[in-house]
Amino acid sequence: MEDFMKNVYISDHPLVVHKVTHLCDVTTGYKEFNEITNEIAMILGAEALKDLKMKSVEIQAPLSKFESNVIDTQVIVAPILRAGVGMVDGIRKLYPKTQVGHIGLYRDEETLLPQKYYFKMPPKKDDSVVLIVDPALATGGSAETAIQFVKDAGFNNIKFLCLIASPTGIKKVHDKHPEVPIYVAKYADAPLNEKGYIMTAFGDAGDRVFGTY
Repeated sequence: MEDFMKNVYISDHPLVVHKVTHLCDVTTGYKEFNEITNEIAMILGAEALKDLKMKSVEIQAPLSKFESNVIDTQVIVAPILRAGVGMVDGIRKLYPKTQVGHIGLYRDEETLLPQKYYFKMPPKKDDSVVLIVDPALATGGSAETAIQFVKDAGFNNIKFLCLIASPTGIKKVHDKHPEVPIYVAKYADAPLNEKGYIMTAFGDAGDRVFGTY
């Protein structure tokens, strides 16, 4: 295994594999694309959040009182705009108390480098965990930059979730942020085209989520 792959978690769940196939199909409309995106985000989120800190509380059940555990961690989902918004509802359905940040980046079509236009995060707590979400990890520029912005805002427990990732993107994130785990539905070991898109993926996720194609 390549060193840059050591902190990458690739889902092999049959439902995830099945759903990714439909995402990549050109005949999948934007309504279904958006629904599937959120379904996969929910599955990836469950895996990424399996180490959340818990606390014990007393509850009144129908037949008795007893102690049981609840989540005791601030969870924040931070989509990279605009395509990442398509993964937010899946995370919030999984854990409704999830707070939402926003990372506004656009890619310069000449240089392919990310440019920031907006950044807003909820107030940080000591135990915050931030899930940065974006459907595609292609060149890695947006992901690497977004992670740095979140670090600069004082957060240190950061995880990156995406639907499809290329080796180029994974390596770029690993080189700059080796401690940040990457949770991905599909590893696409394929070249990028001249615009920086993964050839064996779904094209422009933002257009396909919002129907702007």
